[in-house]
Amino acid sequence: MCNIEVAMVNRSAEIWERIRKEGADMAAREPMLASFLHATILNHSDLGSALVFVLANKLGGPVISPMNLRDIFEFAYQGSNELVDAACMDIEAVVSRDPAIQLYSTPLLYLKGFHAIEAYRVAHRLWQLDRRELALFLQSQISEVFNVDIHPAAVLGHGLMFDHASGIVIGETSVVGDNVSILHNVTLGGTGKEVCDRHPKIASDVMIGAGAKILGNIHIGQGVKIGAGSVVLEDVPPHVTVVGVPARIVGLCSDDHPAFDMDQRI
Repeated sequence: MCNIEVAMVNRSAEIWERIRKEGADMAAREPMLASFLHATILNHSDLGSALVFVLANKLGGPVISPMNLRDIFEFAYQGSNELVDAACMDIEAVVSRDPAIQLYSTPLLYLKGFHAIEAYRVAHRLWQLDRRELALFLQSQISEVFNVDIHPAAVLGHGLMFDHASGIVIGETSVVGDNVSILHNVTLGGTGKEVCDRHPKIASDVMIGAGAKILGNIHIGQGVKIGAGSVVLEDVPPHVTVVGVPARIVGLCSDDHPAFDMDQRI
């Protein structure tokens, strides 16, 4: 293992131990939730196992039962730490950027934006393995249960936060970089019926405000801030703020990492 891989393994272990401690503390404080916390956290040996259990129980139903869905998720997680590492980075993104979240266990237990991202990651893995019917089924379930519609062919980076998450749509040929924050009712969509590369490419460290629509095969540069309700139809250079319908550059972004700072002011 290289130094980066070792550091990620160690950080993943630290996050899981913190989640387990939080789970035990919550169970002691609120006995009514003890069985729930044991099922979701305390009965598991690692974060991957807990994620499989939580996601399968939320997405399982009459077509594929939670038990059978657990087998599918375990298959996707098998033999690789990548999905668990991504989940750890996504948890840290939520805790560091959302002032309403103080506990590392909260995304795992309650946040549908986090759940939607981690379930998408499994669907994307299945898509890569040419199990596309199953990937599309998962996309449908994720959309129905979490109100987040991400095509399994889309490519999403690590350290993502979907704040509130309701109504997020990400199209098939979209690419989203690392450390991006997306608020509710955001669309990364196409502009018509073209069937080629037709969706946005979002660089790292971008913040996309609530209700923004980014349409077409356009490029959003690193560190861009997109104001709430904006409609973006053209390429945007790095480190600027854009607002309006259609969106226009209104100045340089006041910080290098707007996705981290989450400052909604223009």
